[in-house]
Amino acid sequence: MEESVKRCRGFSDAREDLMSKLTDALISQVLFYLPTKEAVSTSVLSSRWKSVWLLIPDLDLNSSAFPSNNAFVGFIDKFIDFSKIENSCLHKLKLSIRKEHENDNKSCVTRWIGFVATHKLKHLDVECLLWKKKCLEVMPLTLYITQTLFYLRLHRVLLGNVESISLPCLKTMHLEQNVYANETCLEFFISSCPVLEDLSIVRKVDDNVKVLRVLSQTLTSLFVAFDYGEHRRGFHGYYSLDFGVLIDAPRLKYLKIGDDISRSKIVSNMDSLAKIEIVGLFYIERAFHNKVARNFFIGISRVRDMIISDRAMWFMSFYFLREESTPQFCNLSSLEVKISWSRGINLSMFLDNSPNLKSMVLVIYCKNLEKSVSFSSVPQCLLSSLEFVEIKISRFGIISLGIGIARFFVENSVVLKKLVVHSSRPMRKKSLVAFENLLALPRRSSMCQIISVVDGYKDF
Repeated sequence: MEESVKRCRGFSDAREDLMSKLTDALISQVLFYLPTKEAVSTSVLSSRWKSVWLLIPDLDLNSSAFPSNNAFVGFIDKFIDFSKIENSCLHKLKLSIRKEHENDNKSCVTRWIGFVATHKLKHLDVECLLWKKKCLEVMPLTLYITQTLFYLRLHRVLLGNVESISLPCLKTMHLEQNVYANETCLEFFISSCPVLEDLSIVRKVDDNVKVLRVLSQTLTSLFVAFDYGEHRRGFHGYYSLDFGVLIDAPRLKYLKIGDDISRSKIVSNMDSLAKIEIVGLFYIERAFHNKVARNFFIGISRVRDMIISDRAMWFMSFYFLREESTPQFCNLSSLEVKISWSRGINLSMFLDNSPNLKSMVLVIYCKNLEKSVSFSSVPQCLLSSLEFVEIKISRFGIISLGIGIARFFVENSVVLKKLVVHSSRPMRKKSLVAFENLLALPRRSSMCQIISVVDGYKDF
């Protein structure tokens, strides 16, 4: 027993001696792979370790982890003071700050970012929670000229007017619920990033931007959405305002739109667009912007992959009914439709305009509806190209509805190879009988395989 203890002590001493031979710079590289909280806790090991963690180039802090606001502010101030003395460089900074009172953290964020942005910062993530508009921190001018920054996320801050922007390395930018000096300020910010590839913008109705303009020659991925916040209950009233979005990005490959408010959505130079995801209501003012609606659909008509909400599908179907000549989605190969309301959509009208569709996924969230999906005719793609159909029924969806839709595809798809029915809960007797009847149906395609999968209360 004593020998075992001695061996353990010997091993511990040897490990301690080994660590003591490492330089502070090497130890800080080891601490880099630990969560910030654990790295900081090493400061109590010995007098030497007291300040080693301050050399870590990566800092991830949440104000909620500190006993008080003063403790949080003091902690970061200490870090910055040490960085000034040691001339150390912070490569990555993530701050999540909860503001309980108006005077909390007053101007601290501006000061902190103003310091770290002047060095070799590569990754900046600032999230300000529960901050009122009048208390938002203004981003310092040094942020706009950070030569090494390649990732930027700003959540609930204020971006003012700037005369010069130089962000030569910035490739990824997420702007969420911020307030801007004006819409020109935001447009200038986006267009002044010469290598920007990935951009997401979550807007607020009171962000001082009426028309969002995204003009970029390098952008490949874009997400645009609205967050209503405290305005959610009355957001329909904003339809009367002139909110809009204009996108001109010739290299854009992926576009996701979750904008229920903008009356006009204008896209141009979308020849590279491969995938689009449309969520929510997808409102476009029909009475005054029929041409705008048509141009939008034409602008996205070359996509190969589309995910769309039933509300957006309903709007497109409604628009198609009004127009003699409608856009053709001849390149569309994959389509996913999410069904969550009882108003009903005419799916065949859209499929008629997608003659080369190969794969389709229907995700059913709704209940208490009988005519959520209708087929007025057999679309061309069922006769020539559709090979795969997947129907996902969430725990709120109606299994019999999904099986009824599956029946249409089994009876009418000429080249269908596989049809899969996913259910997030086990089928009851009535649904089992319906599925057995589906299996017994004569299949238009001799290659068609029908599969049932129960995903154990998994939501889609």
